[in-house]
Amino acid sequence: MIHFSRTALLAASMALVLVACQSDDKATPKADAADSSAAQGQPLKIKGLATEKEQVSYMIGLDLAKALEQVKDEVDVDTLAKAIKTELDGGESLMTDEQAAQVAEAFGQKLQAKRAAEAAAIGDANKAEGEAFLAGNAKKPGVVVTASGLQYQVLEEGTGPKPTVDDVVNVHYKGTLLDGETFDSSYDRGEPTDLPLQQVVPGWQEGIVLMPVGSKYRFWIPSELGYGEIGTPGGAIGPNAALVFEVELLDIVKDNAGE
Repeated sequence: MIHFSRTALLAASMALVLVACQSDDKATPKADAADSSAAQGQPLKIKGLATEKEQVSYMIGLDLAKALEQVKDEVDVDTLAKAIKTELDGGESLMTDEQAAQVAEAFGQKLQAKRAAEAAAIGDANKAEGEAFLAGNAKKPGVVVTASGLQYQVLEEGTGPKPTVDDVVNVHYKGTLLDGETFDSSYDRGEPTDLPLQQVVPGWQEGIVLMPVGSKYRFWIPSELGYGEIGTPGGAIGPNAALVFEVELLDIVKDNAGE
């Protein structure tokens, strides 16, 4: 559940200010010319913000605005300013603590419902796009479709042993969305990766065990064999997104016998 309080955002803003000040003290032992006034305890020369108090106030306002960016359409700025002024002046609030808690609870539920609806709409669109793409891709020369719906193409066929789902493998890979956007790549990191096949998505588990060591395959993974209706944290892979991987199987690092 999402919870809000009247003072939480301001406290978070001030925390950011303090952290920034501490970071600057550690990372910048010598102030440059532009910062010399601030370093000497004098306000910077900023048009429209002559005093230190004005500059600090504006800086806090900027932090609050950034914190509120995702809910800006739900916020009346004049009412927000009125609440801050009343609270700081010690005036009588228009809202009791109990009412504030009730509003926060209701608002949190509203945001959750809104985000769930947005995610469902994106998921539906991704699902339709993936199904259409895979239906066409399955007809292309060299593409093999398994019973689960996984699609693959042999780019290079190796001659080594094949791993099992209990093995740890050493691979180079690149993962992209259907539009070609890369979301993960061991090539970009400059070194291959060891992966326990028990810990990867079902499409990988099924696909990698088809590969002899030394092979390079391309996989098209339906969403149900990938990250499903949830996607990944942070949204790099959206809900119901079909995925494309190019994978080189370099070695079996640890086999199912415990090697």
